[in-house]
Amino acid sequence: MSSKRWNLLPHIPDKLLDLIPGFPPFMAQILFNRGLMDAAQLQSFITADRSLSADPFLLPGMHQAVSRIYRALLSGETIAIYGDFDADGITATAVLVKGLSALDGKVIPYIPHRVTEGHGLKTTALERLRRQGVTLVITVDCGITGVSEVRKARRAGPDIVITDHHTPPDEIPQAFAVVDPRLAESSYPFPDLAGVGVAYKLLQALYLSIGREEQIDELTDLVALGTVADMMPLLGENRYLVKRGLEIINKSPRLGILEVLKQAGVTPGNITSENISWIIAPRINTASRLDHALPSYELMMTDSPDRAQTLASWLEKKNTERQKITTSATEKARQQVIADGISPLLMVGDAGYPAGIAGLVASRLADEFYRPSVVIRTGNRTSSGSCRSIPEFNIIQALNHCGHLFTQFGGHAQAAGFIIPTGNLSELRKCLMQLATVQLADVDLRPRVDIDVEVRLPDIAGDAFETMQQLAPFGQGNPSPVFITRHVDVDNCRIMGNDGGHLRFSLRQDDMLWDAVGFGMGASFNETNSPIDIVYNLEIDRWGGEERLRLNLIDFAPAE
Repeated sequence: MSSKRWNLLPHIPDKLLDLIPGFPPFMAQILFNRGLMDAAQLQSFITADRSLSADPFLLPGMHQAVSRIYRALLSGETIAIYGDFDADGITATAVLVKGLSALDGKVIPYIPHRVTEGHGLKTTALERLRRQGVTLVITVDCGITGVSEVRKARRAGPDIVITDHHTPPDEIPQAFAVVDPRLAESSYPFPDLAGVGVAYKLLQALYLSIGREEQIDELTDLVALGTVADMMPLLGENRYLVKRGLEIINKSPRLGILEVLKQAGVTPGNITSENISWIIAPRINTASRLDHALPSYELMMTDSPDRAQTLASWLEKKNTERQKITTSATEKARQQVIADGISPLLMVGDAGYPAGIAGLVASRLADEFYRPSVVIRTGNRTSSGSCRSIPEFNIIQALNHCGHLFTQFGGHAQAAGFIIPTGNLSELRKCLMQLATVQLADVDLRPRVDIDVEVRLPDIAGDAFETMQQLAPFGQGNPSPVFITRHVDVDNCRIMGNDGGHLRFSLRQDDMLWDAVGFGMGASFNETNSPIDIVYNLEIDRWGGEERLRLNLIDFAPAE
């Protein structure tokens, strides 16, 4: 049996083929799968231009936020941008600091320390900023849960404008303004902006009100980076923001991004959303996982080539260190899971799990075992947890159900975190396990692969890859097209990689020979006897100055 569930999406009805002329059958099927059957909608999706950008003043609280910021700029107030320590928060902080500084604003960044401060607004930090003369704090990618912190700040200042994109709690902070597309009263047409996207819309509204909107276009590279890194769906307005940002990264990357790419051995010019996910974002996030996020923030801000090189080199070394720590911690967590027995929800805890790595370990457990996974760094009095989930189990809803147990919690449907009194851990385990047992009782707990279309290998030769690129950028909500081809002959297969963890194939069908790779499939080497059925994406292999189309295998099994 395959390690994954193969789900071939429903075939496009013949009567709909005439609605999308000019495309080969496989492409028509892909468009059908994405609901792109209306000509105008399809054109908008492919063009992904500024027409997808909505009026920023449709966001709740925007008028009040712009008015307060404008007053602060006119009177020379000191403004603090209070960010988060992940790539979304770092880029959002950089966007507002750059944008407000360009208007001669007196602006300083504040990014909390992951371990000593944690996510969200903190009263001690707000008080420290007040003593520094800050009279206006603008949050980015955080703040929507800071009810008590805002209440305390209202007594002595500073004023607080919240910009966030997380799901609001039942009680909303009584800040000067709250800008969040997920607020119940929001009329904004696209609720899935990243934190950096909301920050950008705030800046857009401010610049629009003074007739200088065009001047913030140069910041969309940061918006693209944060949006992809935070795994927001690349649909609607995010398509425009990411597509435009990638154009800037490829044409004239800012020094920090250029140096990160150089350190990773990647040449700008063909950077995609996948490169952000796998190369840029992990390095930006590494700083806060092992130290403080400020070096990553400075990397996004610097105009010094020497400083950019120094910071990128430091991040590269830290990223290598992070990879080693993650591998060790993941193996430790795996052994705990196996010792405890595989249950519908995996929950492991240890005082030795580094706080900055727990989320990565939870993600790897969720990927390997296809269960919602919780990794807890235990302490004597309080413990912190990181959660990663699967599409069939909404982890933030589950945490809400157990909300009385936490000191603090928040997140999304498939990624969340919490702080909890250590004495409540056993009750939390019981609560989450009961929810998962009921909700996942009838679920086949293997990863599901949605397959766009069944083809033969000759069907996707020629210009098929270029045709599909019209749907880029690919990512969350708009995955790279997935194909299935049956009865493929294996001409050759060998193990590759220093740890023998991957496979390289030569595959043949109808006298057509293809290169293929199977990352993470090294353990399946003995199952590669011809013929096989394969599930895969198409990709360009750039190596040694050459480009070659190849198959990136997602799964394979003996031919039916």
